[in-house]
Amino acid sequence: MDGTLEAVPAKPRIAITYCTQCNWLLRSAWMAQELLSTFRDDLGEVALIPGKGGVFAIAVGPDTVWERAQDGGFPDIKTLKQRVRDRLDPARDLGHIDRP
Repeated sequence: MDGTLEAVPAKPRIAITYCTQCNWLLRSAWMAQELLSTFRDDLGEVALIPGKGGVFAIAVGPDTVWERAQDGGFPDIKTLKQRVRDRLDPARDLGHIDRP
């Protein structure tokens, strides 16, 4: 080795923006934990971002994968994991989550 560093591609960041006025922190933290458990080697970060006014949105990098007002409420964990997987590695099998 000559002492130069190789560029390591950055792993994706997931941002969960939640309404503090609505007390959605626990729901957001639970979803973050589920995503970190499922995609443990594929994520660089899961951030919880406090917001106001009923906001609840989940983004993978620059792409929003769930927005409460647009998508109608909150995602079930199966749907959320599938949407995140579709951004990270569409060919990945999520096991029982992908079964009917």
